[in-house]
Amino acid sequence: MPELPEVEVTRRGIAPALLDRRLASADFRVPALRYPLPHARRAAFVGQRLRAITRRGKYLLLDFDSGHLLIHLGMSGSLRLIPAQTAPQKHDHVDLVFGDIALRLRDPRRFGAILWLEGDVLTHPLLASLGIEPLDDAFDAKWLKRELSGLKAAIKPVLMDSHRIVGIGNIYATESLFRAGINPRTAAGKISLGRLERLVPVIKETLHAAIDAGGSSLRDFIHSDGSTGYFQQQYFAYGRSGEPCRVCGQAIREIKQAQRTTFYCARCQR
Repeated sequence: MPELPEVEVTRRGIAPALLDRRLASADFRVPALRYPLPHARRAAFVGQRLRAITRRGKYLLLDFDSGHLLIHLGMSGSLRLIPAQTAPQKHDHVDLVFGDIALRLRDPRRFGAILWLEGDVLTHPLLASLGIEPLDDAFDAKWLKRELSGLKAAIKPVLMDSHRIVGIGNIYATESLFRAGINPRTAAGKISLGRLERLVPVIKETLHAAIDAGGSSLRDFIHSDGSTGYFQQQYFAYGRSGEPCRVCGQAIREIKQAQRTTFYCARCQR
């Protein structure tokens, strides 16, 4: 599933080509993805100018004059910039056409979403319960220490809880904990402020490094221009079960946590 870096890479990729252009048409080829598509609401946004493209967690927000198109890529979705007359293929479900350019949503599994929202978009149920942005200045070690106080749950699933912190999925939680030297099974509430002062900058550094590398392309994720990310070439732990640790040489271990696979080095992460 695309995580924060992949969504931010997508945002940066599509914004220069689309900002300040008018939406000429919205072509929906299926009735619904995860939720019904806004077929009946097209008159509310077609013809309007795209003022900004922002991100909240893993959601993209296309800001028009009177509202927002909220887009979520789901498990397999990707957005591509293509010539407007390009014929759709099997899983190309939505085209947002801006003159000679179309923003095309491809989503083989149909777990993505496009919704039209008016008013204060951040009060919508999909966004209102989201936690802090990990790249914001407000996300610091003192904030995290207060958030983790008394928690017996393991640190890795806590980092992945979008009601606390948005956008840190399995890959980047795994990599951040390795780089901070913290065992993913450690009880979140028992991690000292000193160790959190190491972890928080590492989370930010890992996310920024992934964005700079174009994200991770592990199955379906591609950029708006059709290219792929390469952050997976920098992994220390994720997906490397049984392989030697790049730091100490001991075999990377694999366990299950909250129904997700965790990879870690028992020697480097304590």
